[in-house]
Amino acid sequence: MPPLSMLIKPASGLCNMRCRYCFYADVTEHREISSYGIMKPETTEALVRRAFEFAEGQVTFAFQGGEPTLAGEDYYRHFIAMVEKYNTKKIPVSYAMQTNGYHLTDGLCEILRDHHFLMGISLDGTGSLHDGVRPDASGDGTFKKVNETIEKFKKYGIDFNILTVITNNAAKNISQIYNYFRSKRYGYVQFIKHVDGFGDTEENSVYSLTPKRYAAFLKTAFGYYYDDIMAGKYMSVREFDNFVMLAAGRDAECCGMNGMCPANLVIEADGGAYPCDFYVLDEWRMGNVIDTPLIELFESDTAKEFRRRSRQIPEKCRSCRYFRLCRGGCARYREPCTADGLGMNKYCESYLEFFEYAAPKLVKLAQLAYQGQIR
Repeated sequence: MPPLSMLIKPASGLCNMRCRYCFYADVTEHREISSYGIMKPETTEALVRRAFEFAEGQVTFAFQGGEPTLAGEDYYRHFIAMVEKYNTKKIPVSYAMQTNGYHLTDGLCEILRDHHFLMGISLDGTGSLHDGVRPDASGDGTFKKVNETIEKFKKYGIDFNILTVITNNAAKNISQIYNYFRSKRYGYVQFIKHVDGFGDTEENSVYSLTPKRYAAFLKTAFGYYYDDIMAGKYMSVREFDNFVMLAAGRDAECCGMNGMCPANLVIEADGGAYPCDFYVLDEWRMGNVIDTPLIELFESDTAKEFRRRSRQIPEKCRSCRYFRLCRGGCARYREPCTADGLGMNKYCESYLEFFEYAAPKLVKLAQLAYQGQIR
């Protein structure tokens, strides 16, 4: 069996912040039951038991939301106790969590530290940029609270990376954002482009990236990334690291950059299983871990259809000289789906412009990585 990775939503879509561009809030509005609340202990036990019935290699449990810390300390203590109970084959286990950083107790931080959680924390750049799009439920900015959590992670020795959503405004200000992260000496950064809502395909929101703006963002950010590497000041940027992998002829570690959806395993708080975090929708529900073995979920008709439709790459895309670097991209950016399948990537023009600029440098970085010269 390949390594097993499960993305778990222990607090469903519940959140203590009100980010103005939240894609999961849009997802929950497009299904019959918007929130499944906090995962029950018996659901947690079934989930963990199913994982170790299936797994033979590495197992990764990743927690996301909504806001997964709302499940509380006792949830994670129970989850880890269930792992210890059912991992009779002593399979290596790793944990990860994506948090908004709004409120993490000392008790939870001790759990994260003791069990070596890799944390992702959302930070959209400098104070004004972050607070403009990531308020709490009262409408107040959260930049100060997030930075307090980052300092707490450092205090407890918890590994973390930074996740930044690239909206149209963030793309305009990428120089400010990148230089701020440099000044803070963050080692690992993810820039995630804004995801349009399912109702935004005809008329985009004010946060939506235009292809022209995204191309400018890519070129500017990659310019800093490349120059820093050549100067021996490497800051990992996940998307660019993955482009280097693709330039080297390897698969990307980020599934959305391989061009074909694998049908992952996303578990909502009621135990419902879905193939992708972007598609936790009623029509893509594969079953429930409470009563269905994982192998049956992976081989369900829903999972097969999810994989099949992503493989329908338009001929214009396949014949592009940069196809091996782009591979068509994530299905979510190829919506809407028609009878003929998913269309061209919304950001096709962005990638064409970016690769014209960056392809030779990506090849050079791939060579340096092969030689072990990038640290």
